[in-house]
Formats: sequence, structure tokens, C-alpha cells
Amino acid sequence: MTTGIRQERDPAPARPQRFVISFAGFNRPWAVWIAHRLEEHGHRVALQRWDPQSSGGLTQGLDDLARSGSRVLLVLSERYFSAGTHTEQEWNTALRAAHDHHPGRFAAVCLTDAPLPSAVAVLEKTDLWGLDAYEAEYRVLRRLELPTDRVGTETGRRGPRFPNDPPEIWGRVPRRNPRFTGRNDVIGRLRAALAEAPPGASIVTLLGLSGVGKTQVATEYAYRFASEYDVVWWVPAEDRPSLRERLADLAPELGLPRGAGSYGEQIRAVLEALRRGTPYNRWLMVFDGCDNPDDLTDLLPSGAGDVIITSRNREWASRHTSLVEVPLYARPESVTFIRRRAHRLTGEEADQLAEALEDYPLALDQTAGWLADSPLTVGDYLGLLRRRLDSHEAVTVSDDYPLPFPTALAILLNNVRENFPDALALLRLFVFFAPGPVPLRLLREFPVDDAPEQLAGLINDQIRWNAALNKLVQFSVVRLEYSDLAVEEGGGGLETVQLHRMVHGIVRENLSEEEARPLARAVRQVLAAADPGRPSDSRLWPRFAELIPHLESAGVLTSTNPRIQNFLLNCLRYLMLAGEYRTCLRLAEQTDHEWRAMLGDDHDQVRELSYHYGGALRMLGHFKRAEVLAKSVADRMLAERGDRDLETLRATSTYAGVLLGTAKFEQARELLEHAFARYRELLGEDDSTTLNAENNVAVVLRLLGRYQEAYETDLDTLRRRERVLRVRHIATLSSGIGCAMGLRLMGRYREALARQEQGLKLHLQVLGPNHPQTLRAEHNLGMCLRRSGDIPGAGARLRSVLERSTRVFGAEFPWTLMVASDYATYLREYGDIGEARRISEEVVRGYQTQLGLAHPYSIGTVGNLALVLRAQGERIEALNLAEQALVGMRGAVGERHPWTLGCALNATGHRNITGRLHEALELGRETLRNCEQVLGPDHPMTLSAQIALAADLRSVREDAEAQKHEDAGLRSLTRTLGPQHVHTVSARQQMRPYWDFEPQP
Repeated sequence: MTTGIRQERDPAPARPQRFVISFAGFNRPWAVWIAHRLEEHGHRVALQRWDPQSSGGLTQGLDDLARSGSRVLLVLSERYFSAGTHTEQEWNTALRAAHDHHPGRFAAVCLTDAPLPSAVAVLEKTDLWGLDAYEAEYRVLRRLELPTDRVGTETGRRGPRFPNDPPEIWGRVPRRNPRFTGRNDVIGRLRAALAEAPPGASIVTLLGLSGVGKTQVATEYAYRFASEYDVVWWVPAEDRPSLRERLADLAPELGLPRGAGSYGEQIRAVLEALRRGTPYNRWLMVFDGCDNPDDLTDLLPSGAGDVIITSRNREWASRHTSLVEVPLYARPESVTFIRRRAHRLTGEEADQLAEALEDYPLALDQTAGWLADSPLTVGDYLGLLRRRLDSHEAVTVSDDYPLPFPTALAILLNNVRENFPDALALLRLFVFFAPGPVPLRLLREFPVDDAPEQLAGLINDQIRWNAALNKLVQFSVVRLEYSDLAVEEGGGGLETVQLHRMVHGIVRENLSEEEARPLARAVRQVLAAADPGRPSDSRLWPRFAELIPHLESAGVLTSTNPRIQNFLLNCLRYLMLAGEYRTCLRLAEQTDHEWRAMLGDDHDQVRELSYHYGGALRMLGHFKRAEVLAKSVADRMLAERGDRDLETLRATSTYAGVLLGTAKFEQARELLEHAFARYRELLGEDDSTTLNAENNVAVVLRLLGRYQEAYETDLDTLRRRERVLRVRHIATLSSGIGCAMGLRLMGRYREALARQEQGLKLHLQVLGPNHPQTLRAEHNLGMCLRRSGDIPGAGARLRSVLERSTRVFGAEFPWTLMVASDYATYLREYGDIGEARRISEEVVRGYQTQLGLAHPYSIGTVGNLALVLRAQGERIEALNLAEQALVGMRGAVGERHPWTLGCALNATGHRNITGRLHEALELGRETLRNCEQVLGPDHPMTLSAQIALAADLRSVREDAEAQKHEDAGLRSLTRTLGPQHVHTVSARQQMRPYWDFEPQP
């Protein structure tokens, strides 16, 4: 920068000096910046936050600053003098005393033009507000009597951003409201809550009624404190798909890779970058309008930045956030706001209006906006309002709104109806989208020929369109927000309309069926025209996410149009693939009811819907409902079309998938192998449908304990999918997990670990950290780490997956129970035994409730609980549970299933420790024999059975045979796992091995 170079030069460089910078917490960015600039000039600086409340008084506090021996620079603003409860006179006295007792020691810079205590004059302050960085630094140096010839010098150390410079990234923050009034107490509480939160937990929820101004407060905060952040990013959070899309948009802004178009990778990269603070550690994320905490909890960033949530839901209090209530306006705020909005009103009229509208901000905004240009007097308006309040029209749509608001809005809308018909037509179209953001881009791409008659001329005339839209904005009926994306990225200034929920509800209610029908049809056509297609392509998921919120409002779920129905089915498939199971289930349930009534149970579209409906039921653990639904479809298709028809094969495969969840493994295997054979015959070996069928065969073989066959099948599927679908396809990634799991279950731990480490990297890139399939990959990696002997790494992985799965899906989600079971077995051996017992008991209850007492997962986790009780010394109860698990598993999956062999291995240990030595020995011989035949002589479970048998032989004094088995087992363990593997070391130390039951996906 060449302008403003000073001619003054100090005759010689100043010696290094020591400074203490005293500042109010509000002004920390200025203090940090000044400190950095002084340090660049070779001086030593200490920062001291000013807190007169803990210093024994003002005079004492200032005196303590001076006694450090350093020069003291006070960074003054209104906040510096409002940090305590002292009067202006007390401040004047203290400042004069400090100046007199420590002459030449105090100096000041000022960040405000507001009036300050008069004694500030003795500090000879220099003003910094409104300057650029060069001029501000120059003034600081001059005030401190330091050389100014090296202004702007840099030593290469990365310094803080100059507080007056805008943030590096500013993401779609709503435009600042020039009429923003008051709320200083709310903003103060918000600032304090963020500043006082512990590191990594600066999350505050602004809580209040709809229309009370939560979004306005968050917006004003973002502008007021923009200088303290390098990144300010605004995320509309009314629904989860849009929320995730907006989070992903931050990735390229942070310079992160796009991940082959996948916003799963971008979300993962964004959250990790925010956590690590690279490239920016001063960030503010605003999640606006999140009334369902479950939508957001797993996506909340952690790290050094701040998070603001706006919500109507008080449940956020239990989600590790601080709550700041946003109340109705105080009366002086209402009056000030009204007079800014409608200049012609007097203070008395504004007070009357505020009284009538109960200080409700949204009502004040809309009413004052209308009255500003209306010849109606306030008295006449209040009379009209009272008459409507006394009539049947004065009904509230929700308890969330004061009683006068709907009436006030009805008066406003009546004015629009009579005087601005184009604006009314546009508003009526908007309300067939969901409340919140309405993407105008979709409407402007709408073919005029398909538009309803009352809208055709409006859509085709840009001048009329803009005039109607501007009128709605003028009356605060809607709010415009502009995209900050570059034109080439699909933004280019295209706006969305923000439609308040209450306005939406009232306008919809006032439409007759005859008026509503063509408008709803038009919006459905707009949405269907925007169908991205190909739900399996994760690069298109952001476009699906934009459409999902509007399906119900536009009547997509009840449409009889086949094109609209196919669009809905695509959306449901996207939700399943994206792991949004709850949203999928809710939409599928509603649609199933409507379509069956409309089309009949046997219609092709109803059958297609049933696949998504049943899939969501199954993924959420509703196996019985899923089985009834799937069986009815499979039976009907088999009867109508025979067992070689493609649709029959699909229906029976779906039914078999549900049977896997209810542990009817053999029945499922027959159906799945039949389907695979027929698909291969009809479609060919490399068709994606055939490969899906082959994948399903591998799953059932693994559940049947036929690990080698399952692995070979998975490996063949993987190789074909890599060739046909490519490496990064979601189905290919799933096959990779299957292969790694197969290797682990066969005891080939090192190979399994290497494959799964690479697989997890791809999952994180393509799908993001909280997609169900990514959680599955990371869980398997944790198990591979444990089996490979990396105990700390395994614990960290399993704990992380459990925490995220619990947050995202809930404690009863099938995947959560599976991970919880494995984490509990880890804790039993390497962690907190009490926590292991608590989790184990919860898992047993969860599986018994969800699957019944006879399901192998219920049985196997009972066996795991027995091991916890044994470790806690409750040997008899542990023995009873272990025997119960052995009997139950034999009945559930047969004598020779690996799960049964594992239960038998554990039962030998329980019998031995309770003195039933010969019974233990007998069962141990049988178990080893079966393990050798089923799993092979070198499988880890076989070797565990051999080491356990040696212990049982030693217990009955059969030392020679015991030594023989122990030596053979140690040799095999050393050869297969290595001499330092945890299993080998334990065997060498004659520690009895046990087996952990692992529920499988």
C-alpha cells in the first residue's frame, strides 16, 4: 500500500518495551491485533481482560495494571465501561487517580464515537474506529511514542485479521435489517453465552416464538461481530436434506476437495476442517430454524468457533447447548420500531398499535409496513382490528402466536387482494411450497404453457413478476434472499423467497378447493420437472435435498399423475440411499395409505412403493411390519407371474432380506440363491441387479457361518462391481466392507485391516462420516484393529462410531445396538467393567424387545453379558446365562454354527471356574473337534478352543495332554498371528480365552 506514507522519522529505533493491553472481552479482536502489531515491532505484550468486579474496585484494578512495570494501553469502548456496575463519577475518579499516581504509564485507543466518561481525556486517547489497518497501526505507534517508519512490517508470522476487514468467507447471511431495533440485552446474553462456553462447546440456541425475531437477532449478531470471525456461514436448517446440502457448500469455500461431486465427502471435510481450525479457526456457523434437534445434532461442528441455532423447540436445552430466550419486544422497542417503519405515525399512535398487537415483532413489521403507505388512520385500523377479534375470523392457527396476529395479517391480505392482484396470485402460488425458502429458480424455469390461467401472464412478464414480488417484500409478507454463489456455480444472484410459517398457514387456509387445485398442480409439475433422476448418483443428492421439503405441501404424496408418482419414488430411493430412513418412513407411510385407497393394493406403483416403505421399516428395526409387507407382495407376485419373472424375483429377494433380520437364514438362503441364479440366467453375470443378488447371497452365507464361501462370493461381486460400476460407487464400497469382514471372520486379520482402512477412506470421501454405510465401514475397522492387536485404536473407533450412531439414529437403531454390543465387549476386556455391564444390559433389552427372546442376537448378547458377570465375580449367575445362551444358540442356528461353537467355548470356561471340571472337559473336546471341522485347524476360534481345552485338561491333572495341546496352539498362533499378538501373548501366559458374540449387519 503506497498511499498515506508518513514523512516523520524517529531518529533511532526504539528499544524493546513491555506493554499490557487491557480490554473488554467484547473487544478482544482489537486487543489481539494491536498486540500482534507491537510484537512485529519487537516489543513484548501481555493481554489482560478487564474485569473490575474481581479486582477490588476500579482504582485498585487500574493500579494493579500499572504495577506490572509495563506501559498500559487501554482499549476503550462502551463495553469497557459497562463491564461492571460503576457510575460515571466513579470512573472519572479512578481514571484521574491512575493518571496522577502513574504519570506517563497509561495510554488509550478508542473504538467508538459514543460518549465516554469525561476523565478519559487525561489518557489522550487516539481514535481507531472507521480506519484501515495502515492508519490504525500508525496511530497506535504514534500514541505510544514508537517509531512509525516500519508500519505494516511483517516477520512472516501469521497474524490476526484486522478487525475492520470483512471475514474471508461470508456465506449467505441474510441482508442486514436497517430497521433492526433494540435487542441489546438479547445480543449481550448471546455474546456472553458464546464467550463463556468451554472450549469446543460454544453452541447457543436462540429460543422463541415464530415471528419473534430469532433470525433477525442472529443476523444482527453476525454483522456486529463479523470482525471477530474469519468465516461466517449461514445454514437454513428447517429440514435435514437442505441442511446437509448447505453444509456441503462450505467445502469449496474452505478450499477443500469436492470429492468427485459427492457432498458426503464435503460435509465430512467441512466438519473436520472446522474442528481442526484449518484453514480458519475463528468461525461462526448459524443454523436457522432447526425445530427438530435430531436433524442437526450429529452435524454440529466442534472446535474453536461459535455455533448459533435458532429454534422454537425447548428440547435443545438437553442437547448440550446454552439457551437464550428471545422475548417479545419491550414497549419502547416496539414504539421505536413502528416509527422507523411508518414515519407518519406519532409516538402515541405507535404505542396504541403496539398495545393492540401485543408487541409481537412480525405483526408490528407487517402492519406498520402497510400503514406506512395507507391513508387509514391508526384509530380506524384499531377499530377494524377489534371488530375482527370479536368475529369468528379471530382464530389462531397455533398457540405459538398471539391472538391478534392472524387478524392483523388477514386485514393486510385483504388489502393486497383488493389493490394488488398480481402480488396475491404470486403469494398463493408460493404457499404450495413448504414454509421457509421457496426456490424462485424452479418457478422461472416453469413452462408457461403449463401454468394455471391466473398465473400465465404473470410468469411470462418479468416486469409484472418483479412488481408483484416487490409489493410482497414491501409489506413484509415475504423476504428475499440472494445467493452468494458465483454465476458459474449455479447462483449468480438468483434469490429464494422466505415465507414465514404463519403467513403460509393463513394464506393456505383461506384458499377454496377450487382455487387451490390448479396452483398445487402447477407446483407439483415444477417439482417433477426438477427431478434430478438417478438417485444412486451421490453427486445429485444436493438437488434432491432441495426438493424433499416441498413434497407434502404441493400434494405430491396424493397425486394421481404417474409422472409425479415416479418423481416421488425417486425421492424415496434417494432418502434410503442417503441414510435418511426416518424421513423416508414418514413419507412412505403417508403415501402408502393414499395410494392403496386410490389405486388398490395390487397396483404396480403401490408395489414399487412397498420396497422403499419396507426398506425403511427394516433399517429402523421394525422387522415384523416389514416381513408382513414383503411377504404379501412376494406371495402375490409368485402366484401371478411365476418364479422366473423379474418382478417376482425382486419381491422374493426383498422378502428374503427381511427374513435375514428375523434370523430365518436357511429360508432366506434358498430364496436368495434362487434369485441370483435366475438373474444371472436372464440378465447376465455383470448386470447390476445380478450383482445385487450375488451380494445378498454373500450376506446370508456369512450369517450362516460359511465364512469362506461368503468371502469368495463377496470378492467376486467386488471385482465385477469395480469393473461395471467403478470403485467409488456406493454398492462397490459395500462389497469392500463385505470382503474385509469376511477376512476378519476367517482370522486373516492383517489382510482385513489393510482392506478396511482403504475402504473407510473412500467412504468418508464419497458418503461422509455419518452415513450408515460409513459407520458400518468404521465399525468394521474398529473390529479389525481389535483383532489385529491395536487395542487403543479399536477402542477409539468403536466409541466414536457408537456416539455418532446414537446421535444420528438413536439408541434403539439396529446398527446402534450392534456397535454398542461390540463396544461393551471391548470395555469388558480393556476398559470400565461397570460401563460394560450397563451397555450390555441395554443391548440385551434392546434386542429382546426388537427381535424376541429366541433370536440369535438376543441369545448371543446374553452370552456376552455372562462374561461381564463372570469378570465381576458373579460366577453362578454368569454360568446360568452362559448355559442359557448355549442351549438357545443350538436351537436357533444349529450345533455346528460358529456362534454355537463360540457359546460352547465360553460355557467350558464358566463350568471350569464353578468347579464343574469334567463337564467342562467333555464340552471342550467336542467344541475343539467341531471347530476343526467347521472352521479349520488354524482359525483363531479353533486355536482358542485348543488353548481352553489345555486349561481344562490341566484342571483334572491331565498335564501331558494339556501340554501337547498348549504347545500346538501356541505354534499355530505364532505362525498365523505373530509372536506378539495379544492372543498369542495371552495363550503364552496361560490366560483362558473367551469368545465375543458379534451381531452382524
